[in-house]
Amino acid sequence: MNEQDYQSSNQDRRSDQRVSPDKYYSVQFSVKDLAYIYQFKIRNVSTEGLCILVDENSEVLKYLKAGDIIDMKYYLSESLGTTEALKTEIRHVTKNADNRFKGHCQVGLRILEQL
Repeated sequence: MNEQDYQSSNQDRRSDQRVSPDKYYSVQFSVKDLAYIYQFKIRNVSTEGLCILVDENSEVLKYLKAGDIIDMKYYLSESLGTTEALKTEIRHVTKNADNRFKGHCQVGLRILEQL
């Protein structure tokens, strides 16, 4: 992924307040052409969706584009090992401009429907 694929800015452009995730702890998915299954902790939630952090050198970033729809497995916070399969849209892939998570990209997710 090159620099022009990232959305960046010097300030956080999100207008929705962020809160810690309640219902889901992490998300797991695979992408076509990669043999691995990826699992990420859900970092924060807004009224519009969820966010995960992905290392900017991770191979999976080459396959995550805004608008993509991916079947994902969400792990529930309160029931260890319990999952929900949900169709999910990639909302954005943003290089973290505030350096809080230097070397990572924020990937916004929006749950569309249960599978």
